[in-house]
Amino acid sequence: MVERLAAKKVRIHDIVGSKYFAGNKDEMKADYVVTQFGEKMSKVNFIGTVVDKFESEDGTYAAVTVDDGSGLVRAKVFKNTDMVKDVQSGDAVLVIGKIKEYQGEVYVNLEIVKKVEPNYETKHKAEVLRNLIEQKKVADEIRKMTGSLSEEELKNYAQTYGLDGESLNAITSSNQIDYKPMILEILQQLDKGEGVEVNKIFEAVKLPENVVENALTELLDDGFLYEPQAGRLKKI
Repeated sequence: MVERLAAKKVRIHDIVGSKYFAGNKDEMKADYVVTQFGEKMSKVNFIGTVVDKFESEDGTYAAVTVDDGSGLVRAKVFKNTDMVKDVQSGDAVLVIGKIKEYQGEVYVNLEIVKKVEPNYETKHKAEVLRNLIEQKKVADEIRKMTGSLSEEELKNYAQTYGLDGESLNAITSSNQIDYKPMILEILQQLDKGEGVEVNKIFEAVKLPENVVENALTELLDDGFLYEPQAGRLKKI
């Protein structure tokens, strides 16, 4: 039976900035990555802007390079290249596909690519942010227990959340600089009374998008921010 991991709505950083693990054809196990929050992903769903496109002369291979602000990734398609014929540089696209690796490059094997409207991208980003908050809650809980439990006890504790050794290692080895105070101050300056659109926050904060998203998840989780409506954040 093939081991299947569900398609996850993610940032590109979660694909290219996470630890990659090769699959095993004999065991019917897919390639996957493990994020800093211990999330395992084999099939992904993300939105970004096409910044480059390549099509082979014989029509058997094509690739689009997509940027969502958190990173760049190539999405490749073999044989069924008609799916990218209408996609051009500058288009906002939804991409769904499986994580693969070749000669050190982690890429996405395309299953679906289609153009989307900018407001769809905002909704997607807000949903990814909510998912990150839930993942962070679990990761923080496990980190709190690190010093008080033995290695075996910590493994057993992580298993109660459905996390294996690979996920546990990703969580306990992750370190981040605290940018929350700066981001909170910028958000407060931008807020005219109805909260601030998520995209506006990313535009104003001069940091990598994945860093901003991680800080926002913590601010939401800790109760410093709330979401008055989908796609907007406001200080408590």
